[in-house]
Amino acid sequence: MRLGIDIGGTKTDAVLVDDAGVVSHRLTRPTPKGPDAVLDAVARVAEDLCAEAGLTPATVASIGLGVPGSVLDGVVSHAQNLGIDRLDMAGALRERWGVTPVVDNDVNAAAVGAWIASGSSERSIALLNLGTGLAAGIILDGRLWRGSRGTAGEIGMLSMDLNGPEGPDGLRGGLETCASGSGISWQAGGEPAASVMARAATDADAAAIQDRMFHAVATAVRVLVLTLDVEEVLIGGGLTRMGPQLIEGARRVMREWERGSRFMSSVDLTARTTMMDPEVPIAAIGAAMRGAGRG
Repeated sequence: MRLGIDIGGTKTDAVLVDDAGVVSHRLTRPTPKGPDAVLDAVARVAEDLCAEAGLTPATVASIGLGVPGSVLDGVVSHAQNLGIDRLDMAGALRERWGVTPVVDNDVNAAAVGAWIASGSSERSIALLNLGTGLAAGIILDGRLWRGSRGTAGEIGMLSMDLNGPEGPDGLRGGLETCASGSGISWQAGGEPAASVMARAATDADAAAIQDRMFHAVATAVRVLVLTLDVEEVLIGGGLTRMGPQLIEGARRVMREWERGSRFMSSVDLTARTTMMDPEVPIAAIGAAMRGAGRG
């Protein structure tokens, strides 16, 4: 069995999977703030999950973790929503378990998990992660692509409308401001994104925010396909809990582009975009597979 742990801003999701990524055991706990508290919570959820299967972290085949922020050689930096500036996560857990886990950025891990869980036969895909933030994990020819400085896929910082809403980073019309949970809430003065979307059918301001979201998702797919020519863009993250209206809203925008441009019609964005089931723990599965050397 292989252990995978996704450390999110609000919850830590741990799974045990087989070599094909099929989940046999799963356990979710709240994520605290601060390096010591996060480490203790991660260790405890891993140990409790392994105990359910009659194992320990030291006896599983491999361990992988996905965590927000920058990750280099097991050291996590700038994971602000966890209250972590810098933490040697791999080293600290090695001291506790006697084995060294593989630690990677959470979106990279989720891209591997989505690739495996979707059953995709393609060698080049992108995961567009629409969660608290917006970013993409990229797999090219079967391998994760991080770029020269580890920032490949940080497309949330691209602006789609210089006259659009200004985000907390000062960027107008940024994809992350327009199509992430935090960005939608920011536009609505702190109201939760789910609540804003629920009002969109009857409230003009909420409808405008929703329309921007559809355009931003479609734009993000367009950027990924036109720059990397990935065969598929898989959409994951918390916003997928909106259900089919999210993908259909984005596809309506894509079809408008296709009607107006013969080239865009030939690119076939709509057929190359798939939304993941939000109930599948793709980030934790991907973390387990990263521990196994996949991606």
